Amino acid sequence: MEQRHLGRTGLRVSRIGLGTLTWGRDTDEHDAAEQLKVFWEAGGTLVDTADVYGGGEAEYLLGRLVDGLVPRGDLVVATKAGSVADPYRRVDASRGHLLAALDASLSRLGTDYVDLWQLHAFDPYTPLEETLQALDLAVSSGRARYAGVSGFSGWQLAKAATWQLAAPGARTRLAATQMEYSLLQRGVEREVLPAALDLGLGLLPSSPLGRGVLTGKYRTGTPAGSRGASELLAPFVEPYLDDAAGRIVDAVATAADGLATTPVQVALAWVRDRPGVAAPIVGARNAQQLAEALSVETLSLPDEICQALDDVSAPVHRYPDQDWSTL
Repeated sequence: MEQRHLGRTGLRVSRIGLGTLTWGRDTDEHDAAEQLKVFWEAGGTLVDTADVYGGGEAEYLLGRLVDGLVPRGDLVVATKAGSVADPYRRVDASRGHLLAALDASLSRLGTDYVDLWQLHAFDPYTPLEETLQALDLAVSSGRARYAGVSGFSGWQLAKAATWQLAAPGARTRLAATQMEYSLLQRGVEREVLPAALDLGLGLLPSSPLGRGVLTGKYRTGTPAGSRGASELLAPFVEPYLDDAAGRIVDAVATAADGLATTPVQVALAWVRDRPGVAAPIVGARNAQQLAEALSVETLSLPDEICQALDDVSAPVHRYPDQDWSTL
């Protein structure tokens, strides 16, 4: 699999990443092992997790599999910290919480460093400079090789990256930002992606298959056993089941038919090759689904197909008025 630099850093990652959101919850150790082996054998390196995935079980599973199944040096392990199970405060990016969370992650992962450590979300209650100091300490101590953020808006991303560049002394430059991005969710193009491109951060798109909708599985209804049929996850899928999304899904299916490939590959190829994208993060229920996604490596979409998909999925930007960007 082709390797790409993560933003303006020397770190190289596979251009498709493996997501572990369901590990330890819906994906057991056997299925996780099969996924990791398929991913590694395909040349994948970037494995994305978080301290809250599966209540910590995702990191624990990954730690059990690394070295025994896949050499640690062959992987770029990325994890996140900051999300907390508190109904009154969903994010805690205080220096004390973050550094304690990093130590706990390293223990579960069975390693003394992570390649990429990311803030899971912006914390409006902690001074940003305090949060960023935690990133500096993590990198300077060798517990993290690179640092990034996740779920930051455009202004939050620009503020954080600029602070790191402008503050006196040696500071940790942000390497990446993670945000949902797909043909069904192009809002990132409004401010986050331009900021990332300008600041030299690599974008790691989450949910690149539109929460599973771009696979086409919901075109004729909601399949049993799918996320859309789950009481817990149905609200996560429902926003992408409207008529506008249906037209985009139909266009992806038409493109797949014309290219003798699958909607999964078309949707992934589109987002993978967008400017500024380093590696879409793909989560799969099993190794077979993952293998289908990884086969996108051989696919490059023709320009006319890309343009057609761009047109049918074009977001409406009227902020602060319809013609503001042309002034």
